[in-house]
Amino acid sequence: MATSKLIRGYEVVIGLENHVQLSTQSKIFSGSSTAFGAAPNTQASPVDLALPGTLPVLNRAAVERAIRFGLAVGAKVAPLSIFARKNYFYPDLPKGYQISQFEIPVVQGGSVEFFVGDVKHKVNLTRAHLEEDAGKSLHEDYHGQSGIDLNRAGTPLLEIVSEPDMRSGAEAAEYAKTLHALVMWLGICDGNMQEGSFRCDVNVSVRKPGDPYGTRREIKNLNSFRFLVDAVNYEVNWQIDEIEDSRKIRQATVLYNPDTGETRAMRSKEDSADYRYFPDPDLPPLVIGSEWVERVKGEMPELPRVMAARFESVDGLPAYDATMMTQSLPVARYYEAAKAAGAAPKLVANWVMGEISRRLNAEDRGIEAAPVGPELLARLIARIADGTISNNAARQVFESLWSGEASDVDAVIEAKGLKQVSDTGAIEAILDEVLAANQKSVDEYRAGKDKAFNALVGQAMKATKGKANPALVNELLKKKLG
Repeated sequence: MATSKLIRGYEVVIGLENHVQLSTQSKIFSGSSTAFGAAPNTQASPVDLALPGTLPVLNRAAVERAIRFGLAVGAKVAPLSIFARKNYFYPDLPKGYQISQFEIPVVQGGSVEFFVGDVKHKVNLTRAHLEEDAGKSLHEDYHGQSGIDLNRAGTPLLEIVSEPDMRSGAEAAEYAKTLHALVMWLGICDGNMQEGSFRCDVNVSVRKPGDPYGTRREIKNLNSFRFLVDAVNYEVNWQIDEIEDSRKIRQATVLYNPDTGETRAMRSKEDSADYRYFPDPDLPPLVIGSEWVERVKGEMPELPRVMAARFESVDGLPAYDATMMTQSLPVARYYEAAKAAGAAPKLVANWVMGEISRRLNAEDRGIEAAPVGPELLARLIARIADGTISNNAARQVFESLWSGEASDVDAVIEAKGLKQVSDTGAIEAILDEVLAANQKSVDEYRAGKDKAFNALVGQAMKATKGKANPALVNELLKKKLG
């Protein structure tokens, strides 16, 4: 759990519930397609419509994806779990109840680790359970009426519930990003937030340090990490204002409006007792044998935390760098491909975390779409390592490669005249001129003023128009100064 940072004298308490749409071809209790974008109500079978006499049949692929997640977060995969009916009435819920799990979920416990800045955090998980999605109410283009699309009804979800371990919107967003990357890494979800494949519900409360937890309000269906931060920040300040004005916080479900930056209450928040859970009589207990778990484990990719540990022990990366290189599967693949092409691991990590991430963020695209691929980056790093170009010149080469102006590292170096001078004799001659013209700096350095040395280096680089090998300049200058 994070160290608390007080806001206006209050501690913020945050827990997340993430609805992850599982990447199965069919729904959790029927054979209907889960493909996105079909015409309304064309992918709703009699089971999804809850027609009389229909019975649910559990999708084995959905269960295997839940097992995969449980193993990835170090949770207990329950050998026996129960499906229950969660009773509530809403137009897009044909049965009048949702099939979910309550008392005995399929995944129990576990944790997720991540960085906020360079500080490591850990959030414990309460549970992850399987359930079906509801349909969707449509309110636009219906001439003042609402329509119901039941294509989503019965889509398999894994609801992942955290403990209230987070203490800021920024921390909650980094947790959500890490979870988002993990479910895509595991191949259990496509992660498309615009299509609703990964949705965040955030429970927020505030309290004075040492007091019991305050009354929480749940912000529903956030589909952007930036909106998550903004919504939490607004909600926290709203709750503090209410308390400071002697008004009582009431448990509620609220929505965030990104246009106004405000949250507003949608309805009073129910407790679990209000849903009248009871075991679904149409579904037997879900039994998961150890051999099934072992088979799923054997089919899983190398986990991010395991890969990060390998990058630390084998490649010598710091813990932070190793975590950043495993923040998503595409990033890890890029890093490994650049290494395989001969680039030094630490230098690859520096470029990925620095210039490449900056460009990708500015252009809102993933690393798999980076104009400078891993092999091209490796060639650029090789020219820095062998002394052909300086770091400053490398950034100029990178700019040409990224913009599409050129596609060959050596061609850019030649065309722009960026090759640095590494000829010892030539540099020594320049240094002799610099020392002769800057006797004052020479005397100051010999008198113990280290800044004078940097001034002399600067003069040498200026004399070579920045093309001299900086390491060689430093080495030769120290020798000449004795």
